[in-house]
Amino acid sequence: MLNSQTISTNSTAAINPQLLRPLAIALLLVDHVTTASADVPNEQRHEIEHLLNFIANTPCTINRNGSLHSGEDALAHIKKKRAYFQNKITSTELFIEYSASKSTLSGMVYTVQCEGEQPTTTAQWLLSELARYRTLR
Repeated sequence: MLNSQTISTNSTAAINPQLLRPLAIALLLVDHVTTASADVPNEQRHEIEHLLNFIANTPCTINRNGSLHSGEDALAHIKKKRAYFQNKITSTELFIEYSASKSTLSGMVYTVQCEGEQPTTTAQWLLSELARYRTLR
């Protein structure tokens, strides 16, 4: 049994045992994050990536809880929601539902306003883009 504060290795570096547990937990979490996102079928992953690029490059304004956002700003929020709901997202449509359609806290529907068009829900906007993308493939 080791009683010292550090574990020496053959190299010049030493490992503090108190750091091993947090490191192990972090590695387990990283593994969980990467495997949990594997629920989306491979044939649909490119669809989600397309929609993320579509959001990032849109000139439209996204209204989230009464606050207006560019596509880039909205993308950051949508990616956070995607990570949070990754275990529930098993299709592109569920990605839209969980990550990009409404506020989890307030329940308010997100909308999008594109120049010269009537406002619409982000869910409908993304579903329309998904349908268009699928016809091109």
